[in-house]
Amino acid sequence: MRRLLRWLGRLAALLALAVAGLLLPVGYVEVMCRPQGEPESRAPLIAAEWVRPAGRTLMTYPEWHIVHAYDDYAEVIRQGDPHDFGYLQAVGGFWGALCPLAQASGAYGGFDWETRQMIYTIGVSFTAELLLKAAYEETLGRAATWIRGDDRAALDDLSARQAADYARFLQQVPWYRWDFARDRAELAAAATGSFRDTERRLALGAEMRAKGAYAGLIAAAVAGMEPDALTMRVIVTGLPAEVLAATEGVQVITTRPEGIEVETPRYRAFTGLARGWAAAGAEFVEIAGNEDILFSLISDSPQEDGALYSAARQGHGGYRHLMLVRVDDLAGALRRHGAAVEHIHDY
Repeated sequence: MRRLLRWLGRLAALLALAVAGLLLPVGYVEVMCRPQGEPESRAPLIAAEWVRPAGRTLMTYPEWHIVHAYDDYAEVIRQGDPHDFGYLQAVGGFWGALCPLAQASGAYGGFDWETRQMIYTIGVSFTAELLLKAAYEETLGRAATWIRGDDRAALDDLSARQAADYARFLQQVPWYRWDFARDRAELAAAATGSFRDTERRLALGAEMRAKGAYAGLIAAAVAGMEPDALTMRVIVTGLPAEVLAATEGVQVITTRPEGIEVETPRYRAFTGLARGWAAAGAEFVEIAGNEDILFSLISDSPQEDGALYSAARQGHGGYRHLMLVRVDDLAGALRRHGAAVEHIHDY
């Protein structure tokens, strides 16, 4: 009994140490990354019910960092192995980007507690997930590749394709809606019986089972909540109303002295339509009631003038830069950089 209590005490101490380690980045952001600046008072042009908090253009990035990390992971394992991915680099990028974003949020109303809770929760979850995955893939997973040899197994390729599909899915849909059970069944059906396939089926199957269970909890928790709006209001100049209305998912609301007010899709879809409108000569006056907006830019240079944060990508090559610009400068930036603009963070 005394020995059991001693082991339980050691386990509790180890768990406490792990929790403290996971919360350490949260403490750093809270202490060292305080919001700076004061928000300017202005009257939005659109109706109040369509105005979104200005600071959300900054605070949407941490979630997208996770999307990008999964995309990077999928690209790395497309030709390599999971232990080739820089798990610590991906985790460090989340917290490293959050600090300058939190500091810049002061000019847009600050980093409110509700938003902080959400970002800290996904950040700690992301950190724990990647550290656990790294612990396995750098040890038992790496050993399995030594036994496999140079030739990739069937489930190496299948899991790479599943990872790429999952990364694309996350660009427009919450992660907890992904069908992890389907992926698990697909792995089981495609396994050849080789050592590597058996190891992948068991390891990835356990991971997907855990994610599926967690996803079910999250889905149940948000079931009674009102979903976030899928559209927003934008004021545009430079293009006739019929051209704007011809864009899929766009509705022309009214013409005002400042420009044409339209209702557009949000998330990934908005980046595509904004890029197309800018190329056709459009200018943006206001987006969701705001005058400033964040976008991510991909380039071969490790530094970009005016970037809030820059970091190397994995798998794809190049560097990702977070650029904060005025809304009326967005179209010009889109024309200058073209497809190098990865994502517009639309609040």
